[in-house]
Amino acid sequence: MIPRAYVARVAVAATVALLLFEALWELALAPIKPHGSWLALKALPLAWLIRGVARGQRRSRQWLALLLPFYIGEALLRAVAEPGRHALVAAVACAIATLAFTALLGWFRDETARHREHDALDDA
Repeated sequence: MIPRAYVARVAVAATVALLLFEALWELALAPIKPHGSWLALKALPLAWLIRGVARGQRRSRQWLALLLPFYIGEALLRAVAEPGRHALVAAVACAIATLAFTALLGWFRDETARHREHDALDDA
């Protein structure tokens, strides 16, 4: 089993990376409009949640787990639909979001296993 601290660090680091990458995507790397677009605001929900996720708050992690599939879906759709550099940037965003989601699920799984182990010790 992968240590909890490692999974938590990967989840937080990937979420921060996704936050920064989403903002850069629409402002500089491959914006829809030549000088950036309002789509950069899609990074705001991640910014709002990052503090709670970094502290390990379960509610923030649950909200993040609900949001990340939307980021994955949007990036995947744009990776397939857009040409050239835009597709590459979207594919990287999809990979980062998938990594964050997978690490977050691992964090939940580890937490659940620890609770079951603790409950089993209480029952004994």
